[in-house]
Amino acid sequence: MKVRELGRFIRDQRGSARLSLRKLSKLAGISNPYLSQIERGLRRPSAEILQAIAKALRISAETLYVKAGILEERTDEVDLATSIRRDSSLSQKQKQILLDLYQSFHTGAGNAGGRSKKRPAVRKVAAAKRPAGRKARPATRGPASRGSSPRKRAAGRARRKS
Repeated sequence: MKVRELGRFIRDQRGSARLSLRKLSKLAGISNPYLSQIERGLRRPSAEILQAIAKALRISAETLYVKAGILEERTDEVDLATSIRRDSSLSQKQKQILLDLYQSFHTGAGNAGGRSKKRPAVRKVAAAKRPAGRKARPATRGPASRGSSPRKRAAGRARRKS
């Protein structure tokens, strides 16, 4: 791949991640001008620089290596479903959830725009419980307590008593 195309790809990924040039350079640990030169196709980054950029963009370094021509793109097909089923570190329930999720994306990929006309079944997930130490805040009463200081609330209570 040409250096300009690599730079354009990095710029597009940065835009997708909604990162400024300065923010990405800081996250990647490289200088702002150097990242700018990479994006404009003026510099060819090393594998270490590509790895730092990939980490900052939260994409695989392998993707950038392929785009830079350091690695060749994989052509071998990996049967993900079989790999999930063989993974001994996952429970049976976890395997089933991963398989269902993978199949929902895989079957939706053939449709126009990735959207299916028939909505797939969705599993309900229990809501996270509130930590034991935190309690819900009680609702406030009346306009006197809304946004006022403790002194104003005390004065309001004193007026109501008299």
